[in-house]
Amino acid sequence: MTATAMTGGQNAVLSKRVIAGIVGGLAGGVVFGMMMAMMGMLATIAGMLGSGSPVVGFLIHMMISAFIGAVFGVVVGNRAGTLGKGALLGVVNGVVWWILGPIIIMPTMMGMGLQFGNMFSGPNLLSLMGHMVYGVIAGLGYVWYLNRK
Repeated sequence: MTATAMTGGQNAVLSKRVIAGIVGGLAGGVVFGMMMAMMGMLATIAGMLGSGSPVVGFLIHMMISAFIGAVFGVVVGNRAGTLGKGALLGVVNGVVWWILGPIIIMPTMMGMGLQFGNMFSGPNLLSLMGHMVYGVIAGLGYVWYLNRK
């Protein structure tokens, strides 16, 4: 067997981690989505697809939340064995995706260029807070799902 081949048991573990990440990501996404709705940010998210609809923005946000959660599950693996570690790793993940998402990827997609000069402006600080809340909830949801019977 090669180093890259996986057994059925390894595939099952990886699948469970991906599913746990998606569950956590969706839970965090709902809370962060509500925060974004209160701040009027969902239309901005919808703008990535040329829409101004907050509903479209929420759906895009939830798809991104599920994807980020799945990546979290693959990357973190079994390092988040407790709720405390899950929350800590989740908040780190949230900060990383805050830099990747609203500072790099989203503004680039929308023709605004990188936002490093505006990282600590009011709206971006609110976004950082939302990403951290997302991360904590996603990390807790991840650990909960992995440890449930």
